[in-house]
Amino acid sequence: MKDHTIPQDWGRYSAAEHALWDQLYARQSALLTGRAAQPFLDGLKVLQLSNSGIPNFEELSERLHKATGWIVVAVPGLVPDEVFYEHLANRRFVAGRFLRTPEQAEYLQEPDVFHDVFGHVPLLSNPVFADYMQAYGRGGLRATQLGAIHRLARLYWYTVEFGLIRQHGQLRLYGAGIVSSRGESIYALEDPRPNRLGFELRRVMRTKYRIDDYQDNYFVIDSFEELLRETLETDFAPLYKEMAEQPDLEIGAILPGDRRIALT
Repeated sequence: MKDHTIPQDWGRYSAAEHALWDQLYARQSALLTGRAAQPFLDGLKVLQLSNSGIPNFEELSERLHKATGWIVVAVPGLVPDEVFYEHLANRRFVAGRFLRTPEQAEYLQEPDVFHDVFGHVPLLSNPVFADYMQAYGRGGLRATQLGAIHRLARLYWYTVEFGLIRQHGQLRLYGAGIVSSRGESIYALEDPRPNRLGFELRRVMRTKYRIDDYQDNYFVIDSFEELLRETLETDFAPLYKEMAEQPDLEIGAILPGDRRIALT
């Protein structure tokens, strides 16, 4: 199977692109103090991410591999599901190598190097989250055989991309889609409009999501250990069969059994 990896070709980045990375990094790292989960902030330090230009994937991978055995590989854009899961299952994180334009500084739909590296990679230095991502990749390979990729994609969306966590009684950000976005970093924690719900695996995997705006529902975990345990201890095959007989839940829906978590 073609792995879709390409050279990062770090030397091709322009001075303007490095400067834009520095601008994005400085803005987000300052904003996330007191908002992001501590393991994410720790990861920025462990991996020596900084406002010193777009990271070189080879150098970044050396530090990341030393921490948890993961590496970062460049891809030209979104890759097929099976390729994506195969990389995760083998502790390889695929990252786009292109950088957004200044006009896209606030939002873009396709993940770029800032979203992938700043948003995702710091948590891969955390041993528990790193194990969760590998377990997710292995689960994705099984889901492709069971026709349930869309179910597992929702789990990724509401955890890895847009997850919240309770840390010392306070809500904190850890999803890459949030921490790499200035607007959603504020919206997810401070705006009264979205629903913040306690994480429940079946609930998450039945819930549709949107890619064109901020989220209506965020799901809150208590720990990364919780995520890893759910992934390793759940037999997903019968779960997929069970959910096949149930309707999907609409974006923003609230169920009687949902645990709504208030802002503090």
